[in-house]
Amino acid sequence: MEAKSNLASSFSIESPRLGEPFLLTPGPLTTAYSVKQKMLCDWGSWDADFRDLTAQMRSELLSLIGDTKDEFDCVPMQGSGTFAVEAMLWSFLPHNSKTLVLSNGAYGSRIVQTLARIGRNHVVIDKGDYMPPRGNEVAAALEADPTITHVVVVHCETSSGILNPIKEIADATYSAGRKLLIDSMSAFGAIPLDMTEIRCEAFVSSANKCIEGVPGFGFIIARKSELRTSKGNCNSLSLDVHDQWVNMENTGQWRFTPPTHVVAAFVEALRLHRKEGGVAGRGARYTRNRDVMVEGMRTLGFETLLKDRWLSPIIVTFFNPADPAFEFGQFYQLMKESGFIIYPGKLTVADSFRVGCIGQMDEHVMRRVVAAAADALKQMGVRDACPPQSALSERAKLAA
Repeated sequence: MEAKSNLASSFSIESPRLGEPFLLTPGPLTTAYSVKQKMLCDWGSWDADFRDLTAQMRSELLSLIGDTKDEFDCVPMQGSGTFAVEAMLWSFLPHNSKTLVLSNGAYGSRIVQTLARIGRNHVVIDKGDYMPPRGNEVAAALEADPTITHVVVVHCETSSGILNPIKEIADATYSAGRKLLIDSMSAFGAIPLDMTEIRCEAFVSSANKCIEGVPGFGFIIARKSELRTSKGNCNSLSLDVHDQWVNMENTGQWRFTPPTHVVAAFVEALRLHRKEGGVAGRGARYTRNRDVMVEGMRTLGFETLLKDRWLSPIIVTFFNPADPAFEFGQFYQLMKESGFIIYPGKLTVADSFRVGCIGQMDEHVMRRVVAAAADALKQMGVRDACPPQSALSERAKLAA
């Protein structure tokens, strides 16, 4: 898993302000102090300066996808990442569409729930918590059902930490003449999503993920051809991507009150992203964070949910130890007292917790995370961090 890159060598990590813990979560995450500072200024949402800021943000996001033919545009959307996902699904899935959802965790399940709410026909390939959907499975499903028009997949499923094989899924989808939509919420900005190599019609991400901004909006990057033909698909006023796009193109403004302070912070986060070396530099640091942290946690006896092949550099899931002295609530509190906020597990088959690798953290911080975990185990009287044999057996059975 070792990452060998000098792309981020000139990039300095800022420590949180005194008393602030590191957020070891998949977003919100620890942000640079300069990003926080940008929220100290008020902006007029209709003012030319803020319109320029919005235009700059949209342009810089598009520069990350390799769109050499000017085929895509960026449409920011107020709200959390889930707002943006729902906006994409509602706007780009026609009323007569049928969608194949590739699910292997909580966020794939949320897409299924969303499609049910908005009344879009769908079928599901559910891979459980341990394994990714594969291209051959997609190809077989599309061949078996010619009425399927679209495929939807989560790029990085953060409930498990699995990084799904987007290129082979995209290749299978377009070989069958169908369209792909991607929830790249927790991957875009650190995992390559180059439109010259991976075909899709649209994808979404959020301000408070790998670009390292703060929560408040998501964004949809979509083909202009899809944006043009999406008029009338969405029955929601607020989540209509077509209407938001048309208004921005005509006026430079958001339709409704924008999160002005969040946008200003995000533009600063984009500057830091460029300084670090863009997607490659950011991804290299996160990969090194993961490698150092996983190696250390395994030394303590913890076991990852996933085998190395599928571990993302975004977040890693660990099984809870079988030792009866281990209690997650106490472990969480001890880690927090050491300056680290971790994430509870979100699995259906085993007790677990998650440790994020993203945000303003480097490998030196991750070594402190491991030391804090070791100290927490000692205080709890946990002698062995190995998981229950039943969890390992279930993983082996499901991953076979």
